[in-house]
Amino acid sequence: MTGISKYANIAFMNYIIEYFHPRVKAEIEGWPDSILADFARLVELLMEFGPNLHMPHSRPMGGGLFELRPHGREGIGRVFYCFLIGRRIMILHSFRKKTPDAPEQELRIARKRMKEVKNA
Repeated sequence: MTGISKYANIAFMNYIIEYFHPRVKAEIEGWPDSILADFARLVELLMEFGPNLHMPHSRPMGGGLFELRPHGREGIGRVFYCFLIGRRIMILHSFRKKTPDAPEQELRIARKRMKEVKNA
């Protein structure tokens, strides 16, 4: 989507969201309503602000991997993503959070998938 800033004659383009696999999207869509609603809100912000979206909405995990941080009354979700050429955002992996830190297994999955898409 292309638009024109109302504050200057500068064209801008929003980021495009892609999913690593349909299962990633299906897992997110299976989350409880309040977490899913917050995810939808955060994805809109991510599409608009891209790498300029920061805490408390998004957090860098190192090496080009980022974490989107949706939450709701039913709990907390986490979505790992990376940026690709062409203003694309790849949603790599998601999970429902049950511990204070991101489990190493979840990070490993996301990093492996990021390596796959960046080397494709």
